[in-house]
Amino acid sequence: MAVQPSGAGPAERDAERTRAEILAVATREFADTGYDGARVDEIAAKMSATKRMLYYYFGGKEQLYVAVLEQAYAVIRSLEQQLDVEHLDPADAIRRLAELTFDHHESHPDFIRLVSIENIHRAEHIAGSAALSGFATPVLDVLTRILRRGRAAGVFRADADPLDVHMMISAFCVFRTANRHTFNAIFKRDMLDPARREHYRRMLGELVLDYLTAR
Repeated sequence: MAVQPSGAGPAERDAERTRAEILAVATREFADTGYDGARVDEIAAKMSATKRMLYYYFGGKEQLYVAVLEQAYAVIRSLEQQLDVEHLDPADAIRRLAELTFDHHESHPDFIRLVSIENIHRAEHIAGSAALSGFATPVLDVLTRILRRGRAAGVFRADADPLDVHMMISAFCVFRTANRHTFNAIFKRDMLDPARREHYRRMLGELVLDYLTAR
């Protein structure tokens, strides 16, 4: 009797591929037009599918939007979890985490737009997602370990809060991408100018470390 190979079969792989394609197109549509402006018909048309297929995989527009948000947050949280900082001294570990966030946000502008859109909706979709409510844990776990080691080594202030540090890093990275066009229109400086990239990347690490080492 032949032994069937383990893993997903062709039908399951096709379903996963279709689902991934829908999410990719929907991500761009929601990021470009917002939740209210996005149309399921338009998403289906852009991938030569039917609206019925999208409903089959996701149930409806709101469920599709939540799935897009969940995937967007899952990417950055996965990167944070994979970050190997245990062998680094605390200052270098903080720099590495800040740089990871900087690189991710720069290369995923749709993520920044989706976060901005969800804030317009007062995070009502995130609040209703059990998956999204659990996405705070990975980055706070990484930061807690780094700050604990930094305090033990006598280099970080004792009152540093992991969520405050996360907020500082996110604020810099989100502002740089989200406000690129308005900042450039007013101050005539493109914050995503490649010539200034390393300057801003280094500045972010220095800002966080200045706070953590302040006495």
